[in-house]
Amino acid sequence: MDNKIETLSTVKLQYSSDLYKIVDSLNRTLKEQDLMFGLALDDNDEDQAIFTIYRT
Repeated sequence: MDNKIETLSTVKLQYSSDLYKIVDSLNRTLKEQDLMFGLALDDNDEDQAIFTIYRT
């Protein structure tokens, strides 16, 4: 079985401590549509977050 993860979109935005709540809600709500969402801090600037949308 081929389990590929495709990156659909990536955007940098100002980090906020509540961003994870949005990502968690999106993941819980849209997992049945084969979508997954990620959030990471930028390696070069911890004031920036990287939000990514994936198709699973």
